[in-house]
Amino acid sequence: MLKAYHLYFVACPFEMVTYYFSNKTIIDALEGKTTLHIVDFGILFGFQWPCLIQRLAKREGGPPKLRITGVDVPQPGFRPHERIEETGKRLAEYANMFNVPFQYHGIASRWETICIEDLSIDKDEVLIINCMSRMRKLGDETENIDSARDRVLHMMKRMNPQVFILGVVNGLYSSPFFLTRFREVLFHYSSLFDMLDNNVPRNHEARILVEKDLFGNDALNAVACEGAERIERPESYKQWQMRILRAGFKQRPVNQAILNRSVHYKEFYHEDFVIDEDSGWLLQGWKGRIIQALSTWKVET
Repeated sequence: MLKAYHLYFVACPFEMVTYYFSNKTIIDALEGKTTLHIVDFGILFGFQWPCLIQRLAKREGGPPKLRITGVDVPQPGFRPHERIEETGKRLAEYANMFNVPFQYHGIASRWETICIEDLSIDKDEVLIINCMSRMRKLGDETENIDSARDRVLHMMKRMNPQVFILGVVNGLYSSPFFLTRFREVLFHYSSLFDMLDNNVPRNHEARILVEKDLFGNDALNAVACEGAERIERPESYKQWQMRILRAGFKQRPVNQAILNRSVHYKEFYHEDFVIDEDSGWLLQGWKGRIIQALSTWKVET
């Protein structure tokens, strides 16, 4: 998986821009404060955080106290907490290398069952909610009228973060109707495979891992599974926008310095990559098709 993620990182700017967008937003929110608590919904392997730890280590006046609460669903099998615990160990070792005071708490649970008390929030800390490309795996209204994604958003609002940073996969293949869903899956993943074809040699060893493990499994789930077995349920960024506004959040404008730097990153890649702005979202895509969208939010007061 590390090889696959590394190739994806160097083949397209999506992850680099995403990490920069999130980490710069966090650094800006932390200005003048000494304690940072990031609740990362969908932490997986925690690849985003080493570069933030490095930046915190160089902060004028010394690094803040950093707490990361990593939230992810349990793994199947006999060790459901293993991945999330291993992620915490690696991050703790990394923070120790750079002398950043660090605490980690892993929660392996379905997101909609988490209580705020489980997160040990301190009113004196800068609280950041970070969620990158994983909200699409929460149940929607086709499963339950009181959908898991709405329940999680309302729980996030009650947490009252200083900033809620959200990245979404801009997909329209959450339809319960097979033909509609199949067509949208075809369009979406054709763009991703075309992007790989233009940027990675076909005989590259890790390309097979990207196609099979990063793209293939998700495409298979979206097409071949129904009911609760289908966990790939992305919505467009404009659908997410309406959903988050209904939950009681207020959208923040795109930071123009972040946008300009992101456009600059694109120069190191292929000319057909798209980085743009629309309705408070930073958009990323390929040949005119929007693949991912990033935004920041605060609680409406």
